[in-house]
Amino acid sequence: MALTPDALVNKSLKLVSPPSTYTQLDALIQNSNTSVDQISEVINTDPALATRLLKVVNSPFYGFPSQINTISRAITIIGTNELVQLVLATSVINAFKGIPDNLINMAEFWRHSLACALTSRLLAKKCNVDVPESFFIAGLLHNIGCLVMYQSIPELSREAINRAQFGNEIIYQAEQHVLGFDHTHVGAALIKSWRLPKSLIEITQFHHNPTDAKEFLLEVAIVHVADIMVTSAQFGHSGDHHVPPLDPNAWQTLQLDESVLAEIMQQVAEQLDSLTASLT
Repeated sequence: MALTPDALVNKSLKLVSPPSTYTQLDALIQNSNTSVDQISEVINTDPALATRLLKVVNSPFYGFPSQINTISRAITIIGTNELVQLVLATSVINAFKGIPDNLINMAEFWRHSLACALTSRLLAKKCNVDVPESFFIAGLLHNIGCLVMYQSIPELSREAINRAQFGNEIIYQAEQHVLGFDHTHVGAALIKSWRLPKSLIEITQFHHNPTDAKEFLLEVAIVHVADIMVTSAQFGHSGDHHVPPLDPNAWQTLQLDESVLAEIMQQVAEQLDSLTASLT
């Protein structure tokens, strides 16, 4: 097998199913005539997914005063967009089970990813973007290529992790030296194969190099900044602890005052533990 991002994804797809329920739901919500009952029906065809969703909605992260017992009630309370994002989040997290802890601490990986998800959404709200909920998934998936690599080529991945840890390299630089490509290329190939939105492909591919983004400059900039913020705050990690360099153009794209950063990090610190406990 030639070692390419597409080859790794094709190998990984034998173990990891595409998030088909999310794809169905995304198509449904594009239709303004879709009812809550139709959305509930799709989710309820997967009882395990429905159970995980109700666990999240009833967690301290949302803090609703009374128990929510049905998917239709959950949609009514948190909204269709929010629930569909949770469907994708829980599907992806559940898909990548079984990666050995002696390669990567998965609890730390998901803690970092969920912190980036929360931070991306909060930054998006500060930037007054439409549908800031979608940035939760963008932040969650930014390092998904790492999991494909850890699953498909564990020994080479370990070599890159060790090189980053002991050679004072950022993980994507170490991956480039070992493989000739890095997790951003693999993640973009996976998201493309899953037929997820084009913005997610670009965010995943360019979150370390936001000036290379073609169409979604603001979206990529938001996740780029979020990744650096949560790495600096040591909210988990995805293979090493080095803080990636900040692209000053990306920060300028956000047009935010630095004073918002401490406020956002405080909110993430308050929400992260309950969200991680309910989703992982």
